[in-house]
Amino acid sequence: MTVEQESDIERPVRAEKGASDRPSRRWLYAVLAFVLVAGVVISGILPRIQARNTVAKETKEMAIPTIVVVHPKPAAPSKEIILPANVQAYIDSPIYARTNGYLKKWYADIGARVTAGQLLAEIETPEVDQQLRQARADLNTSEANLSLAKITADRYAGLLKTDSVSKQDTDNAEANYAAQKATVRAMEANVNRLEQLQSFEKIYAPFTGVITARRTDIGALIDSGSSGGPQNELFHIVQPDRLRVYVNVPQVYSQAAKPGLSADLVLAEFPGRKFEGKLVRTADAIDQNTRTLLVEISVNNPTGTLFSGAYAEVHLKIPGATSSFTLPVTTLLFRSEGLRVVTVPDGQHAQLVPITVGRDYGSEIEVVAGVTGDDSVIANPPDSIVSGEEVRIAQPSSSTPSSGGAKQ
Repeated sequence: MTVEQESDIERPVRAEKGASDRPSRRWLYAVLAFVLVAGVVISGILPRIQARNTVAKETKEMAIPTIVVVHPKPAAPSKEIILPANVQAYIDSPIYARTNGYLKKWYADIGARVTAGQLLAEIETPEVDQQLRQARADLNTSEANLSLAKITADRYAGLLKTDSVSKQDTDNAEANYAAQKATVRAMEANVNRLEQLQSFEKIYAPFTGVITARRTDIGALIDSGSSGGPQNELFHIVQPDRLRVYVNVPQVYSQAAKPGLSADLVLAEFPGRKFEGKLVRTADAIDQNTRTLLVEISVNNPTGTLFSGAYAEVHLKIPGATSSFTLPVTTLLFRSEGLRVVTVPDGQHAQLVPITVGRDYGSEIEVVAGVTGDDSVIANPPDSIVSGEEVRIAQPSSSTPSSGGAKQ
């Protein structure tokens, strides 16, 4: 009895302990499950957040363009500019006929060197010859009439002293004598005119030079243009021992292009050879169409080596009036408001700067205003860049030699 009673007493106690432990275990399981779920959630979301922040940061950094800068190089104090030019003879003249007729003979062809006053051609002028003969006959008639009028006037003057003739008859005789003298002078002038026309039958060289063109031949009809017809050029003659070279100098160099500057001519047919010249005069005015100054360069050509009409390059030595710099052409931006370069004054932000350019060297260009030697200019700037935009200057790699090493 005693043992059975004790067992009966212990059973309810144990049952009560088991019932009290079950809620605690449930809470423990719930907490563990929550921690497990939170760990899974955190381990999945946190890397994504970190990755998104990293991508946003990299995107922001990549939006800042990385650029390379160059520094303007000072140009030489005196520079040599190369300009296209036309070579012309010092005297270049066409030769026309002054009388009408037919070409009888010519004595000089192209390439012939002639002296001043040398006969070039002869023209047959039968009409002028006939007019001259008629004018001389009319002059002889007028002189005969003048002689008779003088005799009559003298006779009437003598008879008037004895009152053998009237005063009226004497006045008429003297007036006729005066009229005959005027007629003779007119006839003499006509004869002189026709003689001058006849002298134009012979064509002479006006100066010593070279015949560069002959545009007529024997038997060709010559029209001086006096009758309203077209005037035809017979010969073309040039003086090649001195040459005029005309050059259009850009406006930026116009103030430095003064008479006395030396200039050398270079022609493709004479490789490696230069012909000395000197600037002798300028137009003293800028052409509004080309914005250039026309200058004339004189070149001595005693042997006739250079031909008139040739194309040449003139190496004109211009003194540097102002300090200028050179930049690569890749630094230029062509905007509607004008030519610009992009500088980085503070090392972080871009600034568009207007410039004035001088001579184009091909891969480089001369800048005469707008930049200084201390400016950092962006090479190959983006077309969309604007002033104030943030930029990043690329650091040179360790394998690239520095500018100081390059100079050494």
